[in-house]
Amino acid sequence: MNTEVFQQFFVYCVGSWQTERTYHYLADQEVERSRTEFLIQPLTREIKQKVLTDNNYPDIADLESIPGFNLGFYTISEKGEEVRQNLNLLFVVKAENNGYLEGDYLRDRAYEEARPIISAFRFDSTTRELLMTTNYTRSVSVDSITLINPDLRIRKIINYQRPKEGEPLEKVLLVGFGVECKVS
Repeated sequence: MNTEVFQQFFVYCVGSWQTERTYHYLADQEVERSRTEFLIQPLTREIKQKVLTDNNYPDIADLESIPGFNLGFYTISEKGEEVRQNLNLLFVVKAENNGYLEGDYLRDRAYEEARPIISAFRFDSTTRELLMTTNYTRSVSVDSITLINPDLRIRKIINYQRPKEGEPLEKVLLVGFGVECKVS
């Protein structure tokens, strides 16, 4: 399994970033802009192990090879609403299918629900797009980060109303777009 481009993606992600985002709330026909500043730092082996433990995930022998990061961010919307959050996350590659790396995306705290959570990810090494899908209690979040170059990423998020088991994602609640620039 070739994970070289995947590993490099995360090397480029470490550091300080600023993003301008636009969110489209479809149910309310509302559009909102926000600005986020965030810092991404690598995790120690001990914190990686804690994320595994928090999620009741099996131990991983070669934990050093697993990309793991602390993500701290501050967001302020054009309405003046502020959000601060800090969480730890890991990406565990489980398979390579048709040129995509696939696996589990673990967090010690989910964005929408304050609890540990295991999500799914898919990474396309050709386009350098990381696609993360999280099943929350009432919604499903599909979040995409495309690395254009080491200093520029494009972000897209679509939140769906969580369908009944076995049914497709259809009812879109929110669509967000962002341009993320690394801060020197």
